[in-house]
Order: sequence, then structure tokens, then C-alpha cells
Amino acid sequence: MSGSLRARLRAALTTAMKERDTAAVAALRSALAAVDNAEAVAPAPGTTPVAEGVIAGAAAGVGATEVARRALTEDDIAAIVATEVDERRAAADDYRAAGRDERADRLTAEADTLARVLAAQPDRPT
Repeated sequence: MSGSLRARLRAALTTAMKERDTAAVAALRSALAAVDNAEAVAPAPGTTPVAEGVIAGAAAGVGATEVARRALTEDDIAAIVATEVDERRAAADDYRAAGRDERADRLTAEADTLARVLAAQPDRPT
């Protein structure tokens, strides 16, 4: 696989969905959501939501809520995915210690899926 890590995650998600691999789908969706969340920009300080209108607290007007998202580098995205892998492996160890082997196996499978996509990056070891 070549291209950006985000593109490889999306391609792997499409493949996992076609193969009905629920563990891989869950892991890939979660990783993509983590990347999207990392791109989110905090509201500017001193910005107050509108108190009137259809929904109290909502911003009003065309484009009132649109803001440019942060641009993440490939290394930023790789670090996010690596964190997702580490968190799943740590949780799997905790579940295994608690005797929940089935849940631990699923988390390990999710971590392995993300690690494979991350390892496909030419200049990044897992």
C-alpha cells in the first residue's frame, strides 16, 4: 500500500467492511475518528454562543461555525495510530489478567490490524 497513512487507513477500512471483519472495522473507524478529533480546533477564547434562537447556545449565521481544521503531518497521524495500538494492547493485557480472554483477543486483533497499516508506511517501524 502506498499513499498517505490516512488514505491507507480508509482503504483498509473499505477492505475490512467488504470482508465483514468487525474487529478491523472497529479499530480502523476508531483510529480515523482519533485523527479527525486531533484536527479539531478549540473555539477562540472569548467566543460566546448565541443565547437566543431555535437552539440555545448554538452559533447563528451562515459560516458561523466553520473554522479551518489543524493540518496534521504524517508523523502526527502515525503517532496517533501508534497510541491507538498501544492503548489496545494495554487494555488487552488488563482484560487477560481479569480472565476476559475473548475481549482481550478482540483488542489484540484490533491492535494487530492498526499495526499492519502502520507498518505499511515505508519509513516507519512499528
